[in-house]
Order: sequence, then C-alpha cells, then structure tokens
Amino acid sequence: MIVPDMIGIVVSDIPKSIAFYKLLGLDFPSGDGFVEVKANGYRISLNAESTVKEHSPGWKKPVGQRLELAFLCGSAKEVDATYAKIVAARHRGINEPWDAFWGQRYAIVADPDGTHISLFAPLR
Repeated sequence: MIVPDMIGIVVSDIPKSIAFYKLLGLDFPSGDGFVEVKANGYRISLNAESTVKEHSPGWKKPVGQRLELAFLCGSAKEVDATYAKIVAARHRGINEPWDAFWGQRYAIVADPDGTHISLFAPLR
C-alpha cells in the first residue's frame, strides 16, 4: 500500500527557513542539511539545496511556484494575526487577508525562498 507520508521543501538556508516555519507553529529542530517535524499526521522536511544536489546531481533550482502549503487557522482573526506576525518578522506578504468568494478568510505569504504559503479559515 502506498500512502502520502512526507512533504519535503528544498530550501537555500535551513536556519532562516526554520525561523520562518516556527512562526507557523512548526517546531523544527536545528540542523544542517535536513530537518523534519511531524504535523497533523504528516512529516514535513526542510532539505538544503546542497544536500539535494549531492543525491541528485542534475537538480536545478525551480522557477515559479511548484508547491504551496496551506495552513488552517482557528478563525478569521487568526489569519489576520498570523499574516501580520509574518510580515512584521520581515517576510514577504503576497496577498493581504481577504474574504474569498469560496467562504474563507484567506492570505498568502512567502517563505524565505519564495514558496507561497496560504493561511485560511472558514468564514462564519
């Protein structure tokens, strides 16, 4: 049986990425080439570009968005507060929080490598 088990994110700077993802509640341990946490049943890893290149010599840095993680917040207010906290920590906001037509409070930020991270909560 094959089941999803881990999402791996290739990053250029592990410590900078750890600091970013800690703002989203992912408590990665410190490390060099590879770190992982378990969240909501999934393992999520940060993989240094240098480590990936060792195992896949033909690897090239992707252009554009290839992956987007979405974080469920407890409320619309938490979407706003999380977005503000991330932007205050000098990370890039892509879309400020808004009430999306599909019934969610939604915002998008970027991690240190530009990977888009969605923040959302159902509108009540």
